[in-house]
Amino acid sequence: MQKLTGEFLLKAGILLALIFTFGGSSFAQTCNAVPGQILVDLFNQANLPAVATAFQLEQTPIDQVGTPPTYRMRFLPGNTQTPCQVATAMIADARVKQAEPNRILNTPEQQGLPWTTGHSWSIGHSWSIGGSTKGYNNQWFPRHIRLPQAHAVSTGQNIKVAVLDTGIDLNHPAFAGRLVPGYDFVDNDDNPSEVGVIRQTPVYGHGTHVAGIVAITAPGAKIMPLRVLDENGEGTLWRVKDALVYAAQNGATVINISFGYPPNFAPGSNTFLQDLFNSCDDIVVPGEQQFPELDDKRLLIVAGAGNAGQIGNGTTQIYPAAERLQSDDNILSVGASTRYDRLAPFSTMANANSGSGRWVRFVAPGENIVSALPGGRYGVWSGTSMSTPIMSGIAAMVKSVNPGLINTDLVEQLEEFGGAEWECHLNSRNTEMETLRIDAVCALNGISGQECPLPERETCTE
Repeated sequence: MQKLTGEFLLKAGILLALIFTFGGSSFAQTCNAVPGQILVDLFNQANLPAVATAFQLEQTPIDQVGTPPTYRMRFLPGNTQTPCQVATAMIADARVKQAEPNRILNTPEQQGLPWTTGHSWSIGHSWSIGGSTKGYNNQWFPRHIRLPQAHAVSTGQNIKVAVLDTGIDLNHPAFAGRLVPGYDFVDNDDNPSEVGVIRQTPVYGHGTHVAGIVAITAPGAKIMPLRVLDENGEGTLWRVKDALVYAAQNGATVINISFGYPPNFAPGSNTFLQDLFNSCDDIVVPGEQQFPELDDKRLLIVAGAGNAGQIGNGTTQIYPAAERLQSDDNILSVGASTRYDRLAPFSTMANANSGSGRWVRFVAPGENIVSALPGGRYGVWSGTSMSTPIMSGIAAMVKSVNPGLINTDLVEQLEEFGGAEWECHLNSRNTEMETLRIDAVCALNGISGQECPLPERETCTE
């Protein structure tokens, strides 16, 4: 059969994209991606000019990364299609190995996102010890996961945790002596301070709050603030790539990612971050795309599962946490638990009935966590964004006492010994759930294969 032309494929792709957008998931209402850009991998790089012509792209890439390369391409001025439409059409072209929109990522605590339940921060609660230094240092979650006992073994010393987020308040007392230089990939300068107005910009303080949780969980670790999300809490795949490269080249060991996206917002191969994560894993597979820009560094990725627990049956796969489905052994995907040792209602959770789909491997406290806010303040926030830095801090503690431990073994040992197994039926979601509630003492002891007795949970009600 004669090969289809690029023009025909583009028109067919537009039709498929329209069917997908209006006939698919209820989440898929828009192409949530940077307008006028596409990420492309080719089987043969010599075909780049022809592919660019066929899909109305500029001949010269904006930039590229990896070997073989992923090209970031810009649309020609006359190309009025969405990146999702072009990506769908390009996937049908035999010359194209992968095509993906430059997706927009969001903090799951944002208000108004159709794939998550937003949570705004507040300064103090009437029932709590308050949004203060005292409240920060004496809140519930450290005792709940036996953090004080674990600190007798390790505080995360000599480990750098890169926090990819909205930036932080560099002058906050919680970070005194705990920062290493970072970078702002939004404004492209070396000042990763948060941008916004307190009480007016909804996600202002998100990065500061997340970093403050790392600081209290692993007080001996160093925090590398990398601003990848703007004042609206939005970032892009390519910006995350830039931050990962910076983190690797500047000595980070743990990467905290408290943001995400659902794949059905932007059709495409959904593999760009997966390839990046694979490249900084301990096991390099011959023939897979490599990223020399990462300087052969091994990074442990800790990613929040998202706050879609009250949407549908609460099992929507949120990326990049759901990259764990692809057997990425350097990813810790984290949901949220409550002070009553239950699954937080807002927390996304994998369906245990989906076979290998147990992509949310851990839960950590994520309800009403006191942490830093810009301007020297402290406040309370809830979300999987809050549970993720607790897991990042514990991972830093484990790495600090086992610096030679490869990430594959670390993740495997944490899954085997790192806390209490949860297996239960969630009535409100009509689904089964399996996960592990992290315990800091078990996490440290488990690396040496020591059993860590914990009360068995026959149920884990919501």
